[in-house]
Amino acid sequence: MCSQRCENKIGFFGLTCCFPSAFYNSEMGESDKASIMAAASEVSHEFRTLIDAEAVESLKQTQDLILGRLQDSNAVLTHFNEYSENCFADVMADFSRNTRLLKSMKADLDHIFLKLRSMKARILATYPDAFPEGTSEVLDSRPDLEMPTGGWTRQHHQNSNVSNDQSTV
Repeated sequence: MCSQRCENKIGFFGLTCCFPSAFYNSEMGESDKASIMAAASEVSHEFRTLIDAEAVESLKQTQDLILGRLQDSNAVLTHFNEYSENCFADVMADFSRNTRLLKSMKADLDHIFLKLRSMKARILATYPDAFPEGTSEVLDSRPDLEMPTGGWTRQHHQNSNVSNDQSTV
């Protein structure tokens, strides 16, 4: 809507526009004003004939349909996010408790295996023939979870060291 009071207005798709005040200076003659108004009316008429009113209405209905679907999808996603947040809050205590339990069990197992390795080393030092040859790799064949998992485990590392030692002999 034009905030100024205009003598010459142009209608376009139900909207009304007026020319800027620069077109209405005192030097402009009546014939210039009339030709500008005629050209503006012609442009306005051409714009109205370019687009079919039924096509515009069909586009509006399609946009309203898409808007409704997007609003429904947004409501469903919001509800799902709230539900997921509530479920996570319910099981978060169990997760943290089980995580602490697993960390404690890992520390206990690491301590046990450290003791077993030291006991085995003492037994081997006292009784060198206590364990048959080659059982050192078999006894501790569990993967090292602290090392990056690039396909290398402690067993692979030990086997590669053994093969390197044998190739130098």
